Amino acid sequence: MGKKIIIVGGVAGGATTAAKLRRLDENAEIIMFERGEFISFANCGLPYYIGEVIKERSKLLVQTVEGMKQRYNMDIRNFTEVTSIDREQKIITARNVQTGQEYSETYDFLILSPGAKPIVPPIEGLQSSNVFTLRNIPDMDKIKGFVEEKSPQTAVVIGGGFIGLEMAENLKEAGLSVTIAEKSPQVMGPLDPEMAGIVQNHLVEKGINLVLNNGIEKVYQNGQLVVLESGEMLESDLIILAIGVAPENNLAKAAGLELGDRGGMKVNEYLQTSDPSIYALGDAIEVKDYVNGTPAMVPLAWPANRQAHIVAHSINGRDIKYPGTMGTSIVKIFDLTAALTGNNEKTLRRLSVPFEAVHIHPLSHAGYYPGASQIAIKLLFDKETGKIFGAQAVGEDGADKRIDVIATAIKGGLTIHDLQELELAYAPPFSSAKDPVNMAGYVASNIVDGMIETVQWDEIDDIIKKGGYLLDVRTVKEFENGHIEGAINIDLDQLRERLAEIPQDKTIHINCQVGLRGYLASRILQQNGFKVKNLTGGYKTYSILNK
Repeated sequence: MGKKIIIVGGVAGGATTAAKLRRLDENAEIIMFERGEFISFANCGLPYYIGEVIKERSKLLVQTVEGMKQRYNMDIRNFTEVTSIDREQKIITARNVQTGQEYSETYDFLILSPGAKPIVPPIEGLQSSNVFTLRNIPDMDKIKGFVEEKSPQTAVVIGGGFIGLEMAENLKEAGLSVTIAEKSPQVMGPLDPEMAGIVQNHLVEKGINLVLNNGIEKVYQNGQLVVLESGEMLESDLIILAIGVAPENNLAKAAGLELGDRGGMKVNEYLQTSDPSIYALGDAIEVKDYVNGTPAMVPLAWPANRQAHIVAHSINGRDIKYPGTMGTSIVKIFDLTAALTGNNEKTLRRLSVPFEAVHIHPLSHAGYYPGASQIAIKLLFDKETGKIFGAQAVGEDGADKRIDVIATAIKGGLTIHDLQELELAYAPPFSSAKDPVNMAGYVASNIVDGMIETVQWDEIDDIIKKGGYLLDVRTVKEFENGHIEGAINIDLDQLRERLAEIPQDKTIHINCQVGLRGYLASRILQQNGFKVKNLTGGYKTYSILNK
């Protein structure tokens, strides 16, 4: 008789584990319980069916119950909720949610993949019939049906994270007037503020009413009026709640499994819980941050799929360690792509980790080839060792592959010096001879190698107010079109002839448009005896949040 393995929950974690288990052991008895109807679906595609980018609902169904039963020879019980775990006897209790029938099953190994649930705050009016969350196929069907049947004209999306932004875009494309209300000062919390600012400006350009620093307070008139914390009122034929998710941990908590501070199940490097016979994976577990080693909750698809592979192998006697999660992620926002990997500046500051940051704005491919557009890239690293902490990229084209390369570099233990050495594919339609990743490595290496010192976009105003000297080396026309208040303008091409105009007794802070001419000016001034600091990212980065 083979091992008896019970899996709680389907989709990326549970269903993937089940399939891998069968490939590893033809004789195991595998039973998968799923509370809902669907065991394997593309949950990341749900907003795009609502917006009719994806036309066929069936495309979202990765595997059906019957199809998976037949292909993998396993017992799949959908519409069935596991309600309790007797760890001592190794027995679970299950209940069919349609009939109410309860029964028990023994197990040799238990795998928990319950996922995470949308957070619904205890706010008056959120039970109205026009208020929705989006987690699964039934949620998607309800929103799609409401849009088609009720023809709403206005929508309020509460929350500016990944799901909120995707839903805002798709509702806007469906013809609704859309407001995003976000309690924080920015959308997309994993981005740093200046990078999120690019997204925010684009949302406004696309006609989204963006309200920041203003969370939901109440909902009145059967969901037709949203009142924000400031007292601002928003008309709302449709409300989408997208303020975040919380791990489904009731089963684990009742069973006495150890939980982390944010409610995720604690697991070891082999994804065993505090009970060695019980494994857990996916959005419901606490993972280790790959970069800094601290506990983290990272509800993403790639980690769940990788964890499924590890759990299945561990049960079958091959121990593979899960090293942690980097949080590499990406989102489409109308014409923009925003991508990131590793730690952001906010995380490093919270952990008191010393770091340096550089901003660059290279073209996505060779400028002389049609269609090139700028990518804003931020790279965070250790000034002493060159270790890469994280990166962010926002642009119309090419942000995805640059972040994927840097994510690979982090996993491989490469430093910012190694980024210069990466030999990446080049032809004019795809990149430049020096890829943006190479360029980020060169700029960061200049700091580590002592070639240049930098100042950040959010520091320069205070420096000027305290009597600091800022030299803008752009052209007169560029300067007149917008500049940092208090800056002195000397065109880079005139700089050598006008050195006498620059004070020798002050640190010269330099800015250009994106940082390159500032670097050139810095080298000229340094070799003429001046102490200089270059504004990383130039006026382009500064102006994102300082219009």
